Amino acid sequence: MRIVIVGAGFTGIQLAKLLINEKNQVAIVDNDENTIRHASNQLDCTVMCADGNNLETLEELGIAKADALVCVTSSDEVNMITCSLVDAVYPDILKIARVRNYAYYVNTAKAEKKHSNTFAGKHRPLYGINYMIHPDVEAADAIVQAVENGAVGNVITFDNSDLEIARITVAAGSQFDGALLKELRGKTDVKFLVAYIDQNGETMLPSGDTKLEADTIIGVLVSKDDIAKLVELCGAEQKELRKVAMIGAGRIGTIVAEKLMGSAQKASGIARLFTSIKTRRNFDFVIIDSNDELTKAASEKFPDARVMRADATDENFLRDEGIVNFDLAICTTHNHEMNMVLAAYLESLGVKQTVSLVGSSAFAEISRKLGIDVPVPLRDAVVDSIMSHLRGKSVKEIHTVTNGQLEIVECEVTSDSKVSGKELKEISNPGTFLVLLDKKSGTDQYQIVNGNTRITAGDHIVLITVAENSKKVLAYFGSGE
Repeated sequence: MRIVIVGAGFTGIQLAKLLINEKNQVAIVDNDENTIRHASNQLDCTVMCADGNNLETLEELGIAKADALVCVTSSDEVNMITCSLVDAVYPDILKIARVRNYAYYVNTAKAEKKHSNTFAGKHRPLYGINYMIHPDVEAADAIVQAVENGAVGNVITFDNSDLEIARITVAAGSQFDGALLKELRGKTDVKFLVAYIDQNGETMLPSGDTKLEADTIIGVLVSKDDIAKLVELCGAEQKELRKVAMIGAGRIGTIVAEKLMGSAQKASGIARLFTSIKTRRNFDFVIIDSNDELTKAASEKFPDARVMRADATDENFLRDEGIVNFDLAICTTHNHEMNMVLAAYLESLGVKQTVSLVGSSAFAEISRKLGIDVPVPLRDAVVDSIMSHLRGKSVKEIHTVTNGQLEIVECEVTSDSKVSGKELKEISNPGTFLVLLDKKSGTDQYQIVNGNTRITAGDHIVLITVAENSKKVLAYFGSGE
């Protein structure tokens, strides 16, 4: 593929690195000299210092022959105008824009839903943008997924499935401590599959002969209803979350609260969160922020929550209000470093579990060393979302694992796939990829696979692969561009 990226900040560079590693042709442009100098030192691709919203500049970078345009500058308006400009001249190019203004995102979503017939078929997308990526929404979704599953670790979910991949740490002295992977099934009647292993700082695909040790992290594919059993086997406990505090009433915090409180009304997600709890009145949800305007807005928006204007680093306040005895604290302030420190601080005072919004996967690893249960990297969520759209129509979702060494991909097996009609044991490639789930054409439920599972065209599968081999693996399954 040929991709032009407008914006050479963190997201632009991370995206370019992934695309270059997959042997795509990448060109990146930014109007800041220092930013471009930094990009030039990191990237082996065409780099230009210029205004990316200039058509002549884009044409010089090869936009006329490009497959996709990705706009990730710090300005929403520049990103949107650039997509609109390119759409007017080159309508067939895939256009993706990061938009931070929540109003743009919401209004676009509402308009497309209300006038779905208008925007179907040959009609151009709003603003010329095929996919609008909102960082706050991506991060909030990741936080909610983790919370709804008891905050045992980062969780990856799949549509129309009760199966998910949960990140669980093996504790010393647990039933899994010292066991070989091939021995695990003999320890429980729970149906599960180990998707990846994070051991001694290295993330890898599983092998039956791998020996688990204390502090080894395993990514386990398991039913939502069985997570608690797996957590117990690993030496921990999935506790009922009756008291939850959220620090940060900004945009991300508001979206998280909307989803949690909203799901309580519908007796769905929150019912899993609070297991036996059926109504919102039976649990304590506290929102804390030091900003007057934010706390006032939160009080009006969430009447069933306790909203407090306070400094969450004030130990006296935390003890007086009983926050130190809460089951879970979610840190969602705009200051990602503060979220890390605050989450670790709250846990040291007695809060049982913590979820923290952090900047990137690098900080996620640091957060775990500080004792934070679930770090959610904002920037990585954005990059994953963009990459999902760049991999082709057959690729639905991409999720990077920990440090980005592995990718979990949801995709469709196409008619030209080399694996169609074959059993998984025939195409096994240990150390390169592992197929986890299969959803047969005409069905709506994913199933955990085994060696005898036969893959056919039209199947939707979930696989995990070494990131640097991802493009080749997807092509093998017929899901690449």
